[in-house]
Amino acid sequence: MKVSDFFPSAPAGIFSRLVTIIIVVAAGLCTTGCQHPRANYSLPASASAMVPISSATNSIPPREKDPGLRKSTYIPRVYPVDERGFSPVDKALAKAYAREDIVTNDAEGSLNPFVLKVISGYPLDGSYQYHCSWKPWEYDIYNGVTQDMWYRGMVVAKAYPDGSRCSYCCGFTFEVFIRAMKLRNIQNGLDPDDFNGMTFNDLFNMLQFWYVEGTGDSEQRGIVAYGLGSAVTNFEDAQPGDFLSYSTTPPGGHSVIFLGWLRDDAGKIIGLKYFSSNLSSNGVGYGQAHFSDYNKNGHGVLRNSVIIGHVGAIKNYRTFNRAEIPARNAYAPTQPTHVIYLPAPAK
Repeated sequence: MKVSDFFPSAPAGIFSRLVTIIIVVAAGLCTTGCQHPRANYSLPASASAMVPISSATNSIPPREKDPGLRKSTYIPRVYPVDERGFSPVDKALAKAYAREDIVTNDAEGSLNPFVLKVISGYPLDGSYQYHCSWKPWEYDIYNGVTQDMWYRGMVVAKAYPDGSRCSYCCGFTFEVFIRAMKLRNIQNGLDPDDFNGMTFNDLFNMLQFWYVEGTGDSEQRGIVAYGLGSAVTNFEDAQPGDFLSYSTTPPGGHSVIFLGWLRDDAGKIIGLKYFSSNLSSNGVGYGQAHFSDYNKNGHGVLRNSVIIGHVGAIKNYRTFNRAEIPARNAYAPTQPTHVIYLPAPAK
């Protein structure tokens, strides 16, 4: 749909400038699965291990900070799209979705190479901000994704309606999951909106598993319940591109794309490297965290809390029984209020 379709009588050239009318409701949301730890996050020690976060200049508004809040607040702003309506990530991944840039499958045929391809498309300059606060909850307008995520003709996860591309951890990893699933389907000549026969409501229920809306919920639970993959119980079996979540002390938690383990000189696993939407890095980017039993102050990731889900090959999908899967109803799958673009004033 073109902007001019809404205003057929407008003269040519009048749409060169867009004015966005937005309904912005009070800021803040946090799902149970996105309780960020306040400490124990650090950037990689070397650029060879992970890509560092660069500091944005001039383009990023200063973030408001309130010591009384566990989550950050931010300054809403409209993030531009290109002439096709593509976001920066859409643009970076356009050739892959057009099958002009083919992703090499791993030996299993798992989703992991596609997950890694998708995260390579996100800018690391802080322009994709982190935003998640406790009050008020905004389930009706925001699900922590950087842009609306569609499945079978409906929006299954809503972006913040001001167009600012903000996100929080479990929303971001769910967005990566959806993008990677669609990319793999497209490159295999399959319907992009067919995740093992899941309906819209199935995927929305999986979203609530992903966001830890009930006891025992996790990304892993959703992946296993809907026959998409398996639980990884041995740390040594984890692969870059798996979906991982954990709890911390002091109380907190995080949802991430697993990239690798941190090890001591003896080879013992002492922490992990990941990609996610991070409070400490001012948005989407790389990070790492150590286990609490490694840190002298006892703070950090609780080793026994780590939960890892692996999405396997399409040929290995399993049939699922919807009646045996818990139905979550933490919030309703309401459709978002979309941004409306108006023509520029006549000169």
